[in-house]
Amino acid sequence: MRSSRAWGTWQSCTFTSYVESGGLPISGPPLRLGELVATLALGQDNAFGQPLESQLRSCLLGVALCEEAGFEQEVRDTVYWVALLRYVGCTGHAHEIATVFGDDIAILAQTLVFDAADPADVGRVMVEFATAGHPPEEREQIVQTIHETGHDWAVHNFATGCEVGDMLIQRLDLGPDVREAFGFTYERWNGKGYPAGASGEQIPLPMRVVHLCHDMEAIGRHSSPAEAIDAARERRDRTYDPELTDLFAAHGSGWFDRLDTMEPWDAVLDLEPEPHRSLEGDELDEALSVAADFIDLKSPYKGSHSRRCAQLATEAATLLGSTDAEITALRRAALLHELGTTAVPNSILDKRGSLTRAEFDRVGLHPMLTEQMLGRSPALAALNPVAAAHHEKADGSGYHKGLHADATDRQARVLAAADVYVGLTTERADRPAFPADDAATELRQLVSRGLLEHDSADAVLTAAGHRSQTPAARVQHPGGLTTREVEVLRLAARGLTTQTIADRLFISPKTADHHIQHVYTKIEVSTRAAAALWAIEHGVI
Repeated sequence: MRSSRAWGTWQSCTFTSYVESGGLPISGPPLRLGELVATLALGQDNAFGQPLESQLRSCLLGVALCEEAGFEQEVRDTVYWVALLRYVGCTGHAHEIATVFGDDIAILAQTLVFDAADPADVGRVMVEFATAGHPPEEREQIVQTIHETGHDWAVHNFATGCEVGDMLIQRLDLGPDVREAFGFTYERWNGKGYPAGASGEQIPLPMRVVHLCHDMEAIGRHSSPAEAIDAARERRDRTYDPELTDLFAAHGSGWFDRLDTMEPWDAVLDLEPEPHRSLEGDELDEALSVAADFIDLKSPYKGSHSRRCAQLATEAATLLGSTDAEITALRRAALLHELGTTAVPNSILDKRGSLTRAEFDRVGLHPMLTEQMLGRSPALAALNPVAAAHHEKADGSGYHKGLHADATDRQARVLAAADVYVGLTTERADRPAFPADDAATELRQLVSRGLLEHDSADAVLTAAGHRSQTPAARVQHPGGLTTREVEVLRLAARGLTTQTIADRLFISPKTADHHIQHVYTKIEVSTRAAAALWAIEHGVI
């Protein structure tokens, strides 16, 4: 593959096509793989508390460095994809990070600017976040625990991000070079990274480029380009490849200047390796399922939420007589409707108790963020009337636009009802799952109060089986799992400890651990998040 245009010859863009279309999504365009991957990069920006398009900017810096170095096209192409997908596994360990450090997004933001190859700098940030909000008498014990277990925890944490990300990237079929480089996401030049402690040229060249350019983009934006270049020089031959660092120090100032003249989204798509891959039909649905799994992995209580919504909403829309085109658009919108939740910390998503007003306000922003992220791609923007309206209410009391039922697409009203039903029938951090009949009663009450539109909610309930007495068919579990192993996997995927799983199933912790190890062996994974992703992919949760 080759890039469609050199970075140095790219001209600034002004969204001309968007303006000429009246600000409305262009109908019927194909979705390029580059657009989907760039949209996933926006989700990673959210997960790290960065402005949208930050990761796109680092991709542009990486391509510029490759061109200046005269690297072969294969290296440039790999840098392009890896720069956009480097943190695609981040949602897989967000829950674990929040469990230890509180606000996962806040600490991840710090990881972009501290020196990840300096154990003292890393330890300082870990202690700062882990002790925040704790009384002085507890802090000494927390610090001691970090010193004793921090390394092993970090190895497991970063191994999770690599394993989950690799599973998602494999499904996008980007080739072995991208997967190989991705496996070194958290390694560092001096061998002080994770999980394998790889060093120097053991780290593939594309990832060495991305390590440098990601950090420089963040430091340059948070501080200044000059301070970024100073940081590169100071970290030379410790954190970064010295030859790449010298190139960046010599040319980085000009690259930063050019970034200020660009629209990153358009510039990144202009550089997408050729031939461009258009996603259509089953390939498009699978790619959107990758995005759905990336989204839902963020919380162990959200596993398969988007897939379940897509399935239930599709069946309900069929009952309502929607056209094939409407049903297809609804299914695809449902797979992406929670994209904005990547900006919500797990300390809120997984909170065991009622949200404060400020916390709910943050949750309430996610449909708007979904709309903003999907709106950059004409093909995905066409899904926004459904995807971004799933929290609107029939009486206009919903969010984020406060639209009444007659101002929303019918498919949006179906998705709104399906989203509520799936949410009610799923265990959350603050409550158990509603029994199906209780969830149906709750949905009918929302209709009677004017919050959900009657026909859409009725179709969702019918699709969910509330008017059918047909007994459920016996399930053949995937992966050769037994019924007990499926029960254990579902609980483990939610982040429950071995002891809690044992208590839930009335078995001993030793037996629970035995089941967990058997499950991991059968499905060929080694971390909770990867097991959760496998369970989502195979319909277990």
